[in-house]
Amino acid sequence: MKTINDVKDIPAIDKILNFPELKEFADVLEHNYLLKVVRERTAEFRKRILNKETLSIEDLKKSIVEELSDLIHPYYVYAINGLGVILHTGLGRAPYISSIAQTLLSLGPRYSRLQIDEDGRRADRYKRISRLLQLITDAEAGMFVNNNAAATLLILNTLCKGKEVIISRGQLIEIGGSFRIPEVMEQSGAILREVGTTNRTHLRDYESAINENTGALLRVHQSNYRIMGFTKDVSIEELVLLGRKYNLPVIDDLGSGALLDFSRYNLPKEPMVQESIKAGVDLVCFSGDKLIGGPQCGIIVGKKEYIERLKKNPLTRALRCDKLTSAVLEATLQLFLRKEEIIIENHGVMALLLKPLEKIKRQARYCIKKLKNLPGVKCEIESSVSEIGGGSLSTEQLPTFVLSIKTEKMPVEKLARAMRLHNPPIFGRIENDLYLIDFRTVFDGEEKIIADALLKILGP
Repeated sequence: MKTINDVKDIPAIDKILNFPELKEFADVLEHNYLLKVVRERTAEFRKRILNKETLSIEDLKKSIVEELSDLIHPYYVYAINGLGVILHTGLGRAPYISSIAQTLLSLGPRYSRLQIDEDGRRADRYKRISRLLQLITDAEAGMFVNNNAAATLLILNTLCKGKEVIISRGQLIEIGGSFRIPEVMEQSGAILREVGTTNRTHLRDYESAINENTGALLRVHQSNYRIMGFTKDVSIEELVLLGRKYNLPVIDDLGSGALLDFSRYNLPKEPMVQESIKAGVDLVCFSGDKLIGGPQCGIIVGKKEYIERLKKNPLTRALRCDKLTSAVLEATLQLFLRKEEIIIENHGVMALLLKPLEKIKRQARYCIKKLKNLPGVKCEIESSVSEIGGGSLSTEQLPTFVLSIKTEKMPVEKLARAMRLHNPPIFGRIENDLYLIDFRTVFDGEEKIIADALLKILGP
C-alpha cells in the first residue's frame, strides 16, 4: 500500500470518480451529489496530508465509500440494546407495544384518516386521543404535543404569559439536553417566582408569594434525582386547595408520568396521572415515550376549559404531532383500557422492568454455550444491575445478569465498535476492560443474533 507524502500525489477529482469502488454509487446517485462528497472527502484528505498524517489512496477510497454508503442506507434502524438501560434516549427510549408494527405499515404508503369525520368534514385533531385519556385518567379532556418540554411551554405560555408562576426551589430541575425549568419558563413569557429552599418548602411559602400578578402554582416532579434527609414538600392536594382559595390554576408536570401503580410490582412508587386528576389539579403534563411506553410526545390532561384554551394557542400548531405519532399513541393508550395482566404482557417497558432473573440468565447461558470453544476468548456470566433511564424511577436499579467478554484478539474498544457496526447494530458497554452485554434489555431471540455476531467478529 503506497503512502502519500505530498498533496501533489492525490489523484484529480475526475480520476477519483472513475475508481471502480465508486461505480455502484455512480449508477444510483445524482452526479452532483456524488461529486460534492468526493470533493469534500478529498479536501479533508488533503488537509490530513498537510498535517503529516501517514495515509494512502486506499484510505481516501475508504473514506469516500463509507460516507456514500452511510448516505444511501438508513440511520434509523432496528438495534439491540445490551446496555441495560431500559429507557435509553440514544436508542429510542420506550420500545413500542408489539402490535404497533402493523399499524405503522398500513399508514406508511397510503393516505390515512387523521382529522376528518364520517361526514367528510374537518374534525378535531385531538378528539380520539382526548376520549381515551378521559377514560384512563378521569380527566375532563386531553391533548398532546411533540414532547413534554413543549407541553410545559404551551401551558405556561397560554395561562401565565406576563404573570408569575410559583414553584419550589427544589423543583427547578434540569433534564437531558440542558432543558431547564427556569429557561423554558422564560421562553414561555411567564415570570419565575421561586419559593422555599432546595430541601424544604412549606405551604406558607407559596401563600406568601401570591399577589395580584400570580398566574399559577406549578409542581414539577423530580424525575431524575432525589433529595434525601431533612426535607419538606407540599403535597399536590395542599397546592390544589391553595389554588382554589385564590382562584389560581394548579399545574402538575409529572415528567415521565405513570398510568400504572408501580409499587404493586415491587418498584418504587411513581406519581400517577390519575392521582393528580383525583386531587383536583387543573392541568397535568407528562411524557408519552417513557413509562407510558408510547411515542415521543407530551400528553396534557385536565379541565376542559384549559385544554380548549391550549388548543387555540397558535403555538399548538407549531408543536403538534404527525399522523404516525398519533397512531402509535392511540394504540398505546388503547392497551391501557385492557385488563392489567394483558397490559403487562404486551407493554414493552413493563415487560423489561418485570423480566424474571432466570429468563435473563438463560439468554446469557445461550451465548456462553455458543462462544465457549473460541480460542483466546474468555466469557463469563456475572451479576450486575440495570437502570430504568429516561429520568424515570431515578434511584432504582434492577438486578440482572451480564455476559462479560475478554479477548486477546482485539482491544475491547474495537470489539464494541465492531458490534455497533453489525447489522443490526448491537450496543454493549465497557467496564474494567471487559465488554458487557446486559440481557435485561435483550428481547427474546436477540441472544441468537448477539451470539452469531460475536462468533463472526471473534472467530477464527
